[in-house]
Amino acid sequence: MDEITLTIDGLKIHADRSMTVLEAALRNGIYIPHLCHHPDLEPVGVCRLCMVEIEEKGLMISCRTPVEQGLVVKTESPNIDKLRRIAVELLIADHNGDCLVCGKNNQCELQRIAAYLGIQQERLERLRRPTKAHRLDNSNPFFDRDPNKCVLCGICVRTCENLQGVSAIDFLSRGYDTIVSTFGDRPIGESQCESCGECVVRCPVGALIPKDFQPPAREVKTVCPYCGVGCGIYLGVRGSKIVNVRGDSDSLANRGSICVKGRFGYGFINHPERLVSPLVKRDGEFVEVSWEEALDLVAVKFSQYKGDRFAAISSAKCTNEENYLIQKFTRTVMGTNNIDHCARL
Repeated sequence: MDEITLTIDGLKIHADRSMTVLEAALRNGIYIPHLCHHPDLEPVGVCRLCMVEIEEKGLMISCRTPVEQGLVVKTESPNIDKLRRIAVELLIADHNGDCLVCGKNNQCELQRIAAYLGIQQERLERLRRPTKAHRLDNSNPFFDRDPNKCVLCGICVRTCENLQGVSAIDFLSRGYDTIVSTFGDRPIGESQCESCGECVVRCPVGALIPKDFQPPAREVKTVCPYCGVGCGIYLGVRGSKIVNVRGDSDSLANRGSICVKGRFGYGFINHPERLVSPLVKRDGEFVEVSWEEALDLVAVKFSQYKGDRFAAISSAKCTNEENYLIQKFTRTVMGTNNIDHCARL
């Protein structure tokens, strides 16, 4: 990579020439407040909170300013602090303040910025004005949408349009009445939303929250069980129950993105009717047996149906290697070409 050197708050740091000032600062552990920035999306400079002061250039938004050799940047100054406070106070003044019961509590970027700037309650009381309450949209089976907590950063809109290519949501109305909504302001469950949840995981505030959200106690790195792509995921576990799933950004198969099944389709794991042991029918009833007993019975049964009396159907949930093995077993061991695949049927 072609690296350059710049100075941020008196610290000499190295950055790739393709980076912005904000990206360079964040990579080197220097926090600059921001709401509309996300590393997966092109910067748009909507929130204006990432304002910095650059020597010989003045005040600039860091998410849209490319790094240059020898650049001298200040992330804090009286002018910067004043601009940030005005922007944040206006956002908070019209924002739902029930932080303790919000699913994004302690993970909310607006909450973090308010604490970083030291926003005073007295100031907010003078700014607060009557707000128009928008209806809570719980029409989607996997997540809820609360426009009253939206800060109009546009991350969800850009994610849906640029990353997913769906464009199920966009900005609606103008001025103070602007909200993010669907075509015709219909419930999101009636829109063309694919429920992938990519907008939910990128929302910096509590405007998009998974239903029955619970923070996990630990995470387990694994592979999604739903298809042969092999998407890398992290299972959020609480006790013996899976409470959430997030994509593994380091996985070459999916680079952090997952579909609706991979993100929300884990209820079967703790379902009371899930089979956890092999079942064998005896006297008209299914009874639990050990794996050894079940596999021995399958081997005996298979030996009676060699040749064209045998057929195998493989699964789309298997990997390419597993599907190779089943076709090899069918042709070599069972002696038949009667094999098919559920994705073709």
